[in-house]
Amino acid sequence: MLDLVIIEAPAKRETLKKYLGKGYDVFATKGHIRDLPQKSYGLDIKNHFEPIYQIMPDKKELINELKSKANQADNVFIATDPDREGEAISWHISNVLGLPADKKCRIEFNEISQKAVQNALTKPRAIDLNLVNAQQARRVLDRIVGYKLSPILCKKIKPRLSAGRVQSVALKLIVDREREIEAFIPEEYWNIFALLQKDKDIFKASLEKKNGKKFVPKNKDEALAVTSAVKNQTFFVKNIKRSSTKSHAPAPFTTSTMQQDALNKAGLSIKRTTQSAQQLYEGVEIAGEGKIALITYIRTDSTRVSQDAQNACREYARKVYGDKFVPEKPNIYATKQNAQDAHEAIRPINMNMTPEKVKASLTPDNFKLYKLIYERFLASQMSDAIYSNVTASIDCQEYNFKAVGKTQEFAGYTAAYREYEGDEKQEISKLPPLAEGEELLANDIKAEQKFTKPPARYTEASLVKAMEEKGIGRPATYAATIMVLSAREYVSKDGKQLVPTELGRKVVEYLEKFFSSVINVKFTAHMEQRLDDIANEGEDWHEVVESFWNGFSKLLSTSDSSGYSLREEPVETDVICDKCGHKMLLRDGKFGKFLGCSNFPKCRNILPYQNEQKVVGKCPDCGKDLIARKSKKGKTFFSCSGYPDCKFMSWYPTTGEKCPNCGSPIIIKFKQKICSSCDYKEI
Repeated sequence: MLDLVIIEAPAKRETLKKYLGKGYDVFATKGHIRDLPQKSYGLDIKNHFEPIYQIMPDKKELINELKSKANQADNVFIATDPDREGEAISWHISNVLGLPADKKCRIEFNEISQKAVQNALTKPRAIDLNLVNAQQARRVLDRIVGYKLSPILCKKIKPRLSAGRVQSVALKLIVDREREIEAFIPEEYWNIFALLQKDKDIFKASLEKKNGKKFVPKNKDEALAVTSAVKNQTFFVKNIKRSSTKSHAPAPFTTSTMQQDALNKAGLSIKRTTQSAQQLYEGVEIAGEGKIALITYIRTDSTRVSQDAQNACREYARKVYGDKFVPEKPNIYATKQNAQDAHEAIRPINMNMTPEKVKASLTPDNFKLYKLIYERFLASQMSDAIYSNVTASIDCQEYNFKAVGKTQEFAGYTAAYREYEGDEKQEISKLPPLAEGEELLANDIKAEQKFTKPPARYTEASLVKAMEEKGIGRPATYAATIMVLSAREYVSKDGKQLVPTELGRKVVEYLEKFFSSVINVKFTAHMEQRLDDIANEGEDWHEVVESFWNGFSKLLSTSDSSGYSLREEPVETDVICDKCGHKMLLRDGKFGKFLGCSNFPKCRNILPYQNEQKVVGKCPDCGKDLIARKSKKGKTFFSCSGYPDCKFMSWYPTTGEKCPNCGSPIIIKFKQKICSSCDYKEI
């Protein structure tokens, strides 16, 4: 007897086979096998936008192999990822194999562990068409926006642009934030604080009030008035307040919070985090263990965890830290109202598989991410941290100062994990023993000029947070959305900050003029809710799509027929056309800037535009400029500006000189001039 288990990722195959044992064959589809066509619309508008799916060209041989294996199997189980996209892939596989609609062939597991996999095999179910239809609706909506709106942007702004239902709204958030920053007018204010001395201890007290009212000096004169009034004067401790506060452990990671922490605490970009998380979920080679999966499913908006995992976490925390570090009742975390809550939170599969135990087997990125996930989950089931707080109100003349002390009395969950506090941490110190009515002298009075700051630019982490809070996109789309904004050169990076390019701003400007009713936060969040209604309530997805199209098509028509354009006019250059003698114009084309004859269409001569390339030296073959260029894979190389007449290229910049020993070009490598062929080095 042989059963066939069908999965998406080949990386899972080895791990699954180990848990399934004999009698099972595991086949990986390598993702989707059927989709909308790449080079055509693929939607039947007259038939309620019914998708016209096609077998993906590179999957034809794979499907033949899959059909052969399925025909020989006693049972077929489809174990694609446990989300809407995975459900849709299962449906496509089922259709291709000709399985009955009510066939109980779908199995799912939140983690690749023996217990989870074996348990899933006991609970096969029919494919959930509500989930499939929700995914179909998303795919169709995205195809409509992409295929209908992108050509208009190309026509009205420049070639090779794209728009997206979620992508364009995320870009608008970035542009809107940049506008806020540009419009921001900083306001001056001054911080005043006294360095007070009690015996040998010196502590800081900050100005709070003047004559009993909140007071912040707005200029130098006001600041000097304060410092002059309190200098060499006695400070009196008016009152002291003592309190105890608790800090509750954070919830285990969702996709969004994992991406935020990975960037903020470990410096991992969205792309690197996504890659590492996928590897940790699918399985990695661990010395002495073979290939095993370390974490649960990585696309989730839920903070829920299984009782077994909860118990294992509490037992481990008790063993490592002691009984006091484990609360009497397990910590339960509320999932956000608009969350799909389809899976558990992201957590380690086995608490005994500590980060230190697997460190030697993991890449640096994988280790950083696994350590974050492990420690966050461990902390989530630990006791509150407890702090002792002291606030002293201190008077001097008509001014009131405040000194704050904070001491951790019990570490609780912070013994395992500390939350990210931001770039500017609050300065808190321990106060010496103080008594009400006590007199103090100031060791020094300081005044610091400050200016209010504009809102911070988005980082990848804060953009993901904003998208989640505003209901834009879902866990599976955050990373892809942000990466496409960079790939399309709509945003650039300044350190961690996302900065809209001029092109990105133009795209938003155009969309705001003609598509503001659909390319906005509120409408996009509403559409996400409608997709949830399809998945959860079984609403007709065709009606959702048609409702969108009825409004969107009118906007398309208005935009397309408008004479409004943000397209740059061709720029006249001093380059003369070698065919007809007219001047060449600098134009934007599908593949970047180029020179086109101003006598077009009578003369169709075009030339490559080289001035935008960086000149790094001279060509050793013909003496013309050597230009830095990018290969298709993004790698820098250097070639002659005289191409195609001169075909010289090098992976290193050259000096234009020849080697005195062998005549080969001299290149610059590691800041030293060396021969590209022999051992010659210039001393």
